[in-house]
Amino acid sequence: MPVRPDPPQLRTWRRFVAVGDSFTEGLADEDPSRPGEHLGWADRVAAALAARNARAGLDLRYANLAVRGRRIDAVLAEQLPAAVELRPDLVSLSAGGNDVLRPRVSIPEVMARLEGAVERLRADGADVVLFTSANVSWIPVVSRITPRLVEHNAHLWAIGQRTGSFVVDLYTLGALRHPRMYAEDRIHLSTQGHRLVAAQVLWTLGVPVGQHGWVDPPAAVPAHGRREALRGQREALREHRAWASQHLGPWVGRRLRGQSSGDGRTGKRPDLAPVDPAAEDLDGG
Repeated sequence: MPVRPDPPQLRTWRRFVAVGDSFTEGLADEDPSRPGEHLGWADRVAAALAARNARAGLDLRYANLAVRGRRIDAVLAEQLPAAVELRPDLVSLSAGGNDVLRPRVSIPEVMARLEGAVERLRADGADVVLFTSANVSWIPVVSRITPRLVEHNAHLWAIGQRTGSFVVDLYTLGALRHPRMYAEDRIHLSTQGHRLVAAQVLWTLGVPVGQHGWVDPPAAVPAHGRREALRGQREALREHRAWASQHLGPWVGRRLRGQSSGDGRTGKRPDLAPVDPAAEDLDGG
């Protein structure tokens, strides 16, 4: 079990605003009660915080301004001013991931923009939650960006220290290095992945949560004979080709055309609104 220094006094937040891209919007975590809509780790964290507040006779209001495909400049231009206007006491900020995926990017410049945004939020009195990148070195093709993610994470930890922000460590989260935590596109989290991240966020904030398996290492892959290994390689090759056709190809095409999956979209919860504490669901129960 990892060790996290407990805060001197557990904080209570009343106004939570989530800012970012598809990771925070909750893509691939489909909402069973609303076809075409998504939940995600931020919705789950909000429900858990609302449940905790309700036990103290308090409410929680939550807004989610995140939009899929947004790069850091768009996040800071479109979402940051709106977030500041809502006067939150807790803000989750995850931006820059889509920039890191670009062929040419200055990671120090991206992180400098992020730090400026964090400083603005902290100056207004909000607690800020930041996220390291997940470790994708085990995923074929996507693993090529691992050196960029390592650099990104080094900058992010430094920003967290300089600004007094919470940093959610996803890079060393062993359970996140498992295929079941990701959707078919191998980039966005699955429902299980979002539940796992929600538990990690709450733990980082010092909010008591059950284990929920989020620190468990991925299950070991059983050994196979030569015939089974060859069959597995052929199946993996077919899966890689299908993935490239269904997900990688369209993604590259949008980039070449200067398009984004979030074009024309706005945040799913643009205003602070009450959260149903009964919606808390971290383990699928």
